[in-house]
Amino acid sequence: MSARNRELANLLAVGVLTGLGFASVYIARQSEISTGSLSYAGFFFGLYLVAHAVCRFTIPYADPYLLPMAALLTGIGLTAIYRLDPEDAFRQGRWIAISVVFFAAILLLLRRDYRRLESYKYLFGLGALVLLALPALPGIGETVNGARLWVRVGAFQFQPGELAKLMLIVFLAGYLREKREVLAQGRLKDFGPLLLIWGGAMLVLVQTNDLGSALLYFGIFLGMLYVATGRLAFVIAGLALFLGGSYAVYTFVPRVQDRVSIWLDPWKDAQGAGYQIIQSSYSIASGGFGGTGFGRGTFTGTGGDQVIPFLNTDFIYSAIAQEVGLVGASALLLVYMLFVVRGFRTALLADDGFSKLLAAGLTFGFALQTFIILGGILRLIPLTGITLPFVSYGGSSVLANFALLGGILLVSNRAGARGGA
Repeated sequence: MSARNRELANLLAVGVLTGLGFASVYIARQSEISTGSLSYAGFFFGLYLVAHAVCRFTIPYADPYLLPMAALLTGIGLTAIYRLDPEDAFRQGRWIAISVVFFAAILLLLRRDYRRLESYKYLFGLGALVLLALPALPGIGETVNGARLWVRVGAFQFQPGELAKLMLIVFLAGYLREKREVLAQGRLKDFGPLLLIWGGAMLVLVQTNDLGSALLYFGIFLGMLYVATGRLAFVIAGLALFLGGSYAVYTFVPRVQDRVSIWLDPWKDAQGAGYQIIQSSYSIASGGFGGTGFGRGTFTGTGGDQVIPFLNTDFIYSAIAQEVGLVGASALLLVYMLFVVRGFRTALLADDGFSKLLAAGLTFGFALQTFIILGGILRLIPLTGITLPFVSYGGSSVLANFALLGGILLVSNRAGARGGA
């Protein structure tokens, strides 16, 4: 069976699972199956058939499992959002449609040779800094849950940091590919442009209180630097800098102090700052081994105020874990792990430095973002307000995730055309 036929077969299975998920939610509410609820599943499946058709035409040799895994994660997220708030599910479905169009446009525009992006690496770096600085501007910047990371222009609201992350990865891939040999020598002057761009990005992130993304970007930076140079000393030095910077941020930024304090002991303010994480822990624990079933959760609410604030964004994993239990929650983690494995496999098969660094950087970003948000929910690390890739509610996030998927698939197609996939 060809790669694209395997992809189609997996997408068919995902479509069936998504339809069953929506049907389960509606039965739990109305004791019957609604054509309206199943229309979400049909719409969702139709979008991914379009994405598959574009892949078949533009990247016939690409990895056949990445798109189905992204579809599965998106389907789980859309089903969970529909269970929490059908209106949010409608808006999320609209953003998924826009993102699929964006994904198709990326493949069509870059199918001949995505490596030409390297020629514009400094433009991507500068553009990323501009996007990161936008929320700090008066009049358009907007603070949500303590972090100033949104931009609102009229009725349109978006999070520019999501796309800035991808632009920084392109910059890093291009610069590190060009300078990898001299960087491996450890001369400080060769790190100048790299540190300038990166230092500016980190400064903007700290000023906007978006510390979750700062942690994410720093991790991507260290991972890509190691891939480019192979020098573990850089990673150790970077970790030392991170620990020192973390202590400084903890000392001077009250919001970070609050996050760490609640992480260590949420019960000391159980009705205030610790409320979310406590209710989230209850929600996960009450799911038990097999879960309550879609639409039957008790801490997730079916109308009115939700028990856990920001449930469909920051804490959507808690809602899913309660309704599918330990088995389903572990299976979801396995899908993320498999996506990361296929992403790094793509990087290993790439035959040029830019492709290798691009695929590795995109995969590092996906893996670290998943770990940071799930680690916060499970109290492994202090909670930060970033989204769970493909699953959480949010237009900016899903748009960036589809762009990330497109980038990895483009690299995979080039490797596959050489017989490496």
